[in-house]
Amino acid sequence: MLKGKVEEEHVFMPPRHVHGMTELKRDAFTKSINVPALKVKKEIINRLMKPLKQIALQRPGLKRVMEDPEDENKRLIILDPCQISSADSFDDSIKIVLGQFGVDLQVYTHNLELTYENFKTEEILRAVLPEGQDVTSSFSRVGHIAHMNLREHQLPYRYLVGQVIIDKNPGVTSVVNKTNIIDNAYRNFQMELLAGEDNMITKVKENGFTYEFDFSKVYWNPRLGTEHNRVVALLKAEDIVFDVFAGVGPFAIPAAKKNCAVLANDLNPESCKWLVHNCKLNKVDRRVKTFSLDGRDFILGPLKDELNKISTDVGNSSVHIIMNLPALAIDFLDAFKNLLDKASNNNLPTVHCYGFSKDDNPAKDIKEKAESVLGVSLEGHCCVHQVRNVAPNKEMMCISFQLPAEVLYKEHSQFQVSVIPEENEPKPKRIRTDPSVQE
Repeated sequence: MLKGKVEEEHVFMPPRHVHGMTELKRDAFTKSINVPALKVKKEIINRLMKPLKQIALQRPGLKRVMEDPEDENKRLIILDPCQISSADSFDDSIKIVLGQFGVDLQVYTHNLELTYENFKTEEILRAVLPEGQDVTSSFSRVGHIAHMNLREHQLPYRYLVGQVIIDKNPGVTSVVNKTNIIDNAYRNFQMELLAGEDNMITKVKENGFTYEFDFSKVYWNPRLGTEHNRVVALLKAEDIVFDVFAGVGPFAIPAAKKNCAVLANDLNPESCKWLVHNCKLNKVDRRVKTFSLDGRDFILGPLKDELNKISTDVGNSSVHIIMNLPALAIDFLDAFKNLLDKASNNNLPTVHCYGFSKDDNPAKDIKEKAESVLGVSLEGHCCVHQVRNVAPNKEMMCISFQLPAEVLYKEHSQFQVSVIPEENEPKPKRIRTDPSVQE
């Protein structure tokens, strides 16, 4: 008999003997539990399931309707033991529905066998890993690849974790764990294959575009799709876009599709190879010129040359410079100092520069870092957008501003020079930010 409602964590916890398992043995997860059930004539089952949906048992791979071993003309509707223990557990609306169909309110006890397939990922990992430790079941999905960042206490169980992720997530055929931080010039990282096939060439879709690449050799973050879309929305047809750290093309390709002229660069030759491939794949290769240079060399070379060409005849077009290398991009801003000889028009490029901040006021921090490198104040001439929280107390930010003439041009007498205030001068007003940024 059911003695009362039970807690979900208790009834749906795998058997205790799986604790500490490092090699996945699926048969070891089988257990039997008692669950409540209603006996219902089989001809009314379909009409009853919708009103009973909220109290019917919902578990992975488990049927909610089973044959009644005592009566072939009836079926058992398996109920959630966390909600139902007796007829008194039904609310009035359920009682009315059951009465309309002539269903006996008696709650029967049914012995149910649970197997590995019926447990959720977190339930399995919580049962296996050390008690009191964090359970990580989250991952980044990159095509068929699940990318995990396991903590040290989880590493002895990493192969089991990888196999569970494959089992419980259709379409995932490879699971990898990052084994170091992104600390090299190519922005990729070492990874270990935990489970599945050793195939890192994958395909993803983002904002209607398709990208293919070798995930083990390039940088791709599936959490930046909204940011890519936000910046591209700022562009209009015939704008000129310089993507200094282009990766495999998530800014460059949508910009080109919008009929912008794009110069895209990435130091990593693998990224550049897949950038060229993805431009062809998305049919924008005629509007994108690609380079594989250090970011500073790209600014001092192709970007400078192109700015000199277009400085006298840009019409209504705007110039945008995207610098998405959060760990270092701000340090590259000094490459714009005195980049061009003489101003020929007032159409200054707009820079979208990314950075990380651990400051209590990340918007102010990013602004001050950019000002320090440029040597001028951006007060009243910039906008800071909070992109995402990367880690506890670490934010990814984007600062957008028109490149000051006194920075870009060697001769800029026609422009008013703005200098960063000294300590004895009034402090600048608060930075203008997107509404999403909390000061």
